[in-house]
Amino acid sequence: MGNASETFLLMSRISKDNDIFMGTIYTIFGVLSVLGNGILLFVAYRKKSSLKPAEFFVVNLAISDLGMTITLFPLAIPSAYAHMWLFNKTACTVYAFCGVLFGLCSLTNLTVLSCVCWLKVCCPNYGNKFSYCHAYFLVAGVWCYAGVFAVGPLSGWGEYGAEPYGTACCINWHAPSQNPAAMSYIICLFFFCYIVPCTVIFLSYTYILLTVRGSRQAVQQHMSPQNKITNAHALIIKLSVAVCIGFLTAWSPYAIVSMWAAFGNPATVPPMAFALAAIFAKSSTLYNPIVYLVFKPNFRKFLCRDVAQCRTTLCGCLFHHGSAQKGTCRQSHGKEECNSTRLSNGLPDNHRSCRHCPCPETVTGARENLTDYSPQQTARILKGSLHSEVAVSQLSNEMQSDFL
Repeated sequence: MGNASETFLLMSRISKDNDIFMGTIYTIFGVLSVLGNGILLFVAYRKKSSLKPAEFFVVNLAISDLGMTITLFPLAIPSAYAHMWLFNKTACTVYAFCGVLFGLCSLTNLTVLSCVCWLKVCCPNYGNKFSYCHAYFLVAGVWCYAGVFAVGPLSGWGEYGAEPYGTACCINWHAPSQNPAAMSYIICLFFFCYIVPCTVIFLSYTYILLTVRGSRQAVQQHMSPQNKITNAHALIIKLSVAVCIGFLTAWSPYAIVSMWAAFGNPATVPPMAFALAAIFAKSSTLYNPIVYLVFKPNFRKFLCRDVAQCRTTLCGCLFHHGSAQKGTCRQSHGKEECNSTRLSNGLPDNHRSCRHCPCPETVTGARENLTDYSPQQTARILKGSLHSEVAVSQLSNEMQSDFL
């Protein structure tokens, strides 16, 4: 907890019921985001040897979304339910830094992905040369670009502070009216981290759409095979468009409200408008895993395969445990065995099975084969992990009939 003045400055400015509503929504979003992005990263790890360079941005987007969920939601949820910010000023600064870093990383990542898709479709001669090294370099550039604007307020260019609704932290949207450096930071942030990315994304997919529609026949009939738009590229483009639309739809209300507060009169902005815009912004962490896990065939195939393997392993363990208790047949080194009597003199294992074992072997004629041996032959009796060897003639009548 912070001191009294700090606690006072971070008291909620919306009603208790609205805070409970926000806390509930954040909880639902947090659970879904962790599950979705965690599964997406697990599937990507399982198919890491077959990942395409363009899919690296999908993985990077899942990392940034998961980072935002893990760092922000555990602080925002209890604060919303408590109707106040529960942590000190340092935690508020860290919260705001992580929100800006991961949010800008996701937006920049989608911008670069749209450029890569444009390069592959509209400039195939260059797009076909896009390699893993290029992808690594661009992913590193995405984090550096986002890091510049996230570190700015920590170095005095801009300022972090409480959200207008009081139970979270972000950029101080009231500072531009008092500080010229904060105003320049907000202008650069709005231009380079919203206007430019949105423009690039819009133009990239517009050119892609025009190229695909206007030259579909030419691409299919006259160009060389390496210049054709493959089904894989077309699918990546469609899914990327879907993720971009979802992300921009989620963040646009927050951008509009923030600019209203930064360039207008902050007092005229309702706190609940900021709260609702923040909820929409946090929902952006859900779109990427939903789109790619549900609609991308190779991700869906690996996910279904892993689920089937887990189900088979679980069922096998349960069956093995139940069989061990009942003394039924079990699988050992790829060979089925029964807890029944066995010969110690090298006779074949396909003797008559025990009465209650569902062993698949059928041993027609076993009785006739055993009648050729003398009564002095021995049999090894297996009882759990213990065994004993006795003469067949010493067995009880019931065991002899079972054995022979």
